[in-house]
Amino acid sequence: MGFKPSDILYYLVHFNELKAIAQWTTWHEPVHERDQTKESPSLTKCFEFLDMTSRSFSAVIQELHQELLVPVALFYLILRGLDTIEDDMSIPLEKKDPILRNFHTIIEKDGWNFDESGPNEKDRQLLVEFQVVVEEFKKVKSTYRAIIKDITEKMGNGMADYCNNAEHNANGVNTVEDYNMYCHYVAGLVGEGLTRLFVESKLANPVLLDKPYLQESMGLFLQKTNIIRDVREDFEDKRRFWPKEIWSKHVDKFEDLFKPENLDAALNCSSDMVLNALTHADECVFYLAGLKEQSVFNFAAIPQAMAIATLELVFRNPKVFQRNVKISKGTACQIMIDSTQNHRVLCEVFIKYTRMIHKKNTPKDPNFLKISIACGKIEQFVESLYPSQKPQQIIQEKSSDGTVAKPSAADAAKVSAAKWET
Repeated sequence: MGFKPSDILYYLVHFNELKAIAQWTTWHEPVHERDQTKESPSLTKCFEFLDMTSRSFSAVIQELHQELLVPVALFYLILRGLDTIEDDMSIPLEKKDPILRNFHTIIEKDGWNFDESGPNEKDRQLLVEFQVVVEEFKKVKSTYRAIIKDITEKMGNGMADYCNNAEHNANGVNTVEDYNMYCHYVAGLVGEGLTRLFVESKLANPVLLDKPYLQESMGLFLQKTNIIRDVREDFEDKRRFWPKEIWSKHVDKFEDLFKPENLDAALNCSSDMVLNALTHADECVFYLAGLKEQSVFNFAAIPQAMAIATLELVFRNPKVFQRNVKISKGTACQIMIDSTQNHRVLCEVFIKYTRMIHKKNTPKDPNFLKISIACGKIEQFVESLYPSQKPQQIIQEKSSDGTVAKPSAADAAKVSAAKWET
C-alpha cells in the first residue's frame, strides 16, 4: 500500500489511521487462502483480471471458502464484462442490445471474446480475452452455473431496456421508483445471485431466500452510496442517476447543483439522497446476521461497512459537488479490522457512523427530522439484537489482548432465534 507525499503529512496528523494500516497489512490472516498451484493457466488469468478490474473486491473474493472462490470470482468477471459493454457509448445500440440480452448464453460459447470496445474503456482487455472466463465458467458446478446464468439474463435484459429508453438516456433517472428499478438491475440482482450461491453452498442460512427484500437492500445500499459519492464524475460524463423527483425539490435544473451560489440547496439535495439510502441500512444488518461462515460474512460485511462510512463522509459535504471523495486508507483498514470480527462488532461500526451522520444533521435541512428518525431506526434495530450492557459486562467480554471477543452463545442464539428461525 504505497503513500504519496500528501499521505505522509496526513498520517502524521492522523496517527491512529496509520496504526490501522500497519495492523491490517501486518497482522491480517485470511480465513482461507487461494492455492495457485492447483490452478489452470486460464483460471490464473481470470484472477489476474480480477485484480485489474477491482483490487478491493479481488482481495475479499480470494479469501472466500474454496467452495465459493471460483464461482464468485467468475460471477464478478461476467457481470463486469456485461457492465463494460453496457457502459461503452462507442458501441452502436443495434450491436449492443443483442449482446446484452444474450450474454447469459454467450458465457458458454467456446472461444467468445469481444474486441470492439472503445480504446478508453478501462476493462476492455477483459472482453478481449474473455474466452478464459468462458473456459473456466463451463467447469463450474451446474447448480452454480444455473444461478449465474439466470442473474446474467435478468441483468442483461434490464440493461438493454435502459439503453433503449430514450428519455433515460437524454434526461437521466426521473422518479424514485425509476431509481430503485435501475439500482435493482445493476445491484439488487447481484444481491440475489450471491445469496443463492451462498445458500446453495450451505454457507448461509436458507431463510435468506425467503426474504428477497433483504437481498435487494444489500445491493441497493451499495449502489445508492456509490451514486451519491460519484455525482460529480457522473455529471462530467453526462450521466444523471440522481432522480429528478428528488433534485427538482431543491434546484430548477440538475446542473444548478454544481454552482457555488446554490451550495445550500445542493447540500439539502444530497441529504435527501442520503436519507433515501439510509432506509436500507437496517435491512443490511439483518441480512448479515444470516451468514454462517466467516469468509462469506467478511465478503459481504466489508462493502456494507464501507458504505455506511462513505455515507457519513458525503453527508452535507460540499466537496461531493467538486470532485470524487473517498474514505482514507487508514479509515478503510480500521473498518476492515472491525467489520470482520463478528456480527456484533459490525453493528458497532454501523452505530458509530450513524451517530456521526446524526451529529452532522442540521435543523436547517428540510429533512432534518426524517434523517434523525432514520438514524434512530438503525440504532433501535441494533439495540433489539444486542441490548446495551453495563461497562463491567463489556470489559468482561474483552480478551487478554484487548480485542473484542466473539459473541457469547447467548448473543448468537438471540440473533438466530429472534430473527432467523421464524
